[in-house]
Amino acid sequence: MTQPSLLEVDWSKIPAPEDDGAAAHLVGMTIPPVSLRATNDTAVVLSELKGRTVVFGYPRTGEPGKIALVDDWDMIPGARGCTPQTCAFRDLFAELKAAGASHVFGLSTQSNDYQTEMASRLHLPFPVLSDEQLELVHTLDLPTMDVADLTMIRRMALIIDDARITHVFYPVFPPDRNAGDVLEWLKNNPA
Repeated sequence: MTQPSLLEVDWSKIPAPEDDGAAAHLVGMTIPPVSLRATNDTAVVLSELKGRTVVFGYPRTGEPGKIALVDDWDMIPGARGCTPQTCAFRDLFAELKAAGASHVFGLSTQSNDYQTEMASRLHLPFPVLSDEQLELVHTLDLPTMDVADLTMIRRMALIIDDARITHVFYPVFPPDRNAGDVLEWLKNNPA
């Protein structure tokens, strides 16, 4: 079953991911000094950022008019919904900043070239980081999934305060509500 729209998804027909414990070790970890290429043509080292940073990770955003990576993409728990998740962070960006997020980033293992096109197409007010070489994935042991010989980040969101992970949203479902959940947490947990 494939739903044709990247943004209009019937979440009742998509299997929800279960908490497999793969992110349980992250709270309290210090972010390593890994440089990630960003869609605003900069290199971002999350460990060097001061204040509160929100990083939402996802497997891969879709391309309008193109078929899914694999035929059963929608039936892989946690795979579908990257574009709705990203657009929700876009739509709540000003509120996230007002609630204390000094920085907001998307994160995937897709190439920076693809992410740059996607960021422009979706009019994102924040950069998206590419961990195409899996450096951050491996050093933090982030939850991943392998599909079609590609390693992708499982959908999650990290709250990072001065290079230390203070909260993790994992698993995330439905994806389009993640930004609202993060916003509520920021309001209830000021830095």
